[in-house]
Amino acid sequence: MVSQFVSSHEVRVLGALGFDFPAGTHPIGRLDKDSEGLLILTTDKRVTRLLFQGEAPHRRTYLVKVKHVVSDEGLALLRAGVTIRVRGGGYYVTAPCEAERVGEPELLFVGASTTKDYTPVSWVRITLTEGKFHQVRKMVAAIGHRCIRLVRVSIEELTLEGLGAGEVREVGAAHFFEQLKIKVTSL
Repeated sequence: MVSQFVSSHEVRVLGALGFDFPAGTHPIGRLDKDSEGLLILTTDKRVTRLLFQGEAPHRRTYLVKVKHVVSDEGLALLRAGVTIRVRGGGYYVTAPCEAERVGEPELLFVGASTTKDYTPVSWVRITLTEGKFHQVRKMVAAIGHRCIRLVRVSIEELTLEGLGAGEVREVGAAHFFEQLKIKVTSL
């Protein structure tokens, strides 16, 4: 599924979820078609600016399955910041982030792709406060690993907890802004 309601390509879109979204609903912090996890949908166009372009950085956490075992040195490089290629052909050094190896999570979504691993794999939890194009994939590639699966599990305190694949949870405005650490007075 792609993080949009219409597409000129033959792909599954958000409208296929079977939920009656209000007019003007749009995604915040898109996921590419090969990623999965938490996607915020809102009708408030100010949320993007307040969440991702505001003065205070907001934390996003991902579970990343990569080929081979990530070394302590690789984790240290991720934590310190690695050089990735960005749109336009330039290079960018990522901001310091949190990175740790974690055990294989319980199946995150019913029906999610599960394949037999014939080579060693690692699961890494990465929490960062920036979001360049395909940044997490590029970060793990910079330390010599190929991303096999990428799942956004939270944005600040808003999490996937209790949600299955394709499920939608409506959140009241006060709780929404509290979980995202956005001061309502700034709206």
